[in-house]
Amino acid sequence: MSGNTIGKLFTVTTAGESHGPALVAIVDGCPPGLELTEADLQHDLDRRKPGQSRHTTQRQEADAVKILSGVFDGKTTGTPIALLIENTDQRSHDYSKIMDRFRPGHADYTYQQKYGLR
Repeated sequence: MSGNTIGKLFTVTTAGESHGPALVAIVDGCPPGLELTEADLQHDLDRRKPGQSRHTTQRQEADAVKILSGVFDGKTTGTPIALLIENTDQRSHDYSKIMDRFRPGHADYTYQQKYGLR
């Protein structure tokens, strides 16, 4: 199965599931010397943080990004940048009663048709 990487010279690869232990992104192609901190990324993550309205999940997660590699002393090194967001309130068992149902607004049906998996 492919499709988790986008880009050619500047690539972003993602891994992880919303109900798994963490989400990971690898950003490759950034030149060295760019200023980058976790706070630069956190601002945009906070805009989609769960639990901010009754229309989103009520799980309480910090959605705190950690830069694991590719940045030293607040500047990019030119090597791939590894980002990690831990799922601190993931509860896969909450979905056991509806695991065979297609959910509105999700890609369940498309995923099953394309990959034969649920």
